[in-house]
Amino acid sequence: MDRPAAIPRYYLYGDPARDVELDFLHVEPILDRSGPNDWTIRPHFHPDHSQVMFVAQGGGEVRLEEAVYKLYAPTFIVIPAGVVHEIRFQENTEGHVLTAALVGLRAAARDDAALLRAATTAGVLPLRNSGLDPTGVSLLLNDMTREFVWQAPGRRAALLAQYTRLLVFVLRAGDAAEAPPPDRDLDLLNRYRALIETHFRHERAPSFYARALAVTPARLNAACRARAETTASDLLYQRILIEAKRHLAYTDHTVGEVAHIAGFDDPAYFSRFFSRHVGLSPGAYRQSVRAGAAG
Repeated sequence: MDRPAAIPRYYLYGDPARDVELDFLHVEPILDRSGPNDWTIRPHFHPDHSQVMFVAQGGGEVRLEEAVYKLYAPTFIVIPAGVVHEIRFQENTEGHVLTAALVGLRAAARDDAALLRAATTAGVLPLRNSGLDPTGVSLLLNDMTREFVWQAPGRRAALLAQYTRLLVFVLRAGDAAEAPPPDRDLDLLNRYRALIETHFRHERAPSFYARALAVTPARLNAACRARAETTASDLLYQRILIEAKRHLAYTDHTVGEVAHIAGFDDPAYFSRFFSRHVGLSPGAYRQSVRAGAAG
């Protein structure tokens, strides 16, 4: 599998890049995207999304960065955000793909460090010797697929609960598998994202995070560019904007209240910050989201 010079970045394979959807979670059969593409997923990465694939029947080969793995069902494939991957499935391979924004991943992991680590460590995790029932994993993913397309009350809560259970399955499969080689850039990026989650409302200087991680700002920036194709500052700003967008979209808080929730003392400065990065004022963004939901 040759690595191309320019690697596409997708949210879902083949879809154009777009803004990170709030609490984004997507579930679909492997067939949906792999079948029409001759069972081949060409090299690409997801800058802000993590994936878990479950191969229930069939197999193939996957490349995660420089590591190449044979796929023998039943097995999980864990693809963290920023990891370049390429997959060649056997024809008629069966299974599911779950794609989650990092905000959704953290919500499902419920601050459990082991679950977060399981979902942010790239690898192929066969179910053999794990004690897991492949039929049970398939049933869970079938239930998630039905819940995903069913616009019913409690849908988000149900999906997050099911996602938590899937992460437990991944953790147990990983516990029985061989440890993958360390990836220092990805490890640093994941630790940085965890710190952002704790401090983004109060600390906006990358130097603060670099000191907390015991690295230089340049080293932190290099890891972010290598694994997320963006700067340390931009990753921090993205998290602040996600928080602001959630409250603008889903609550009736005033713009001033949203500014305070996102960590800004000055609502006017918050509005300028938001407009500069989003291209819309907070009020205009709220109107556009609600107009889209109504349409």
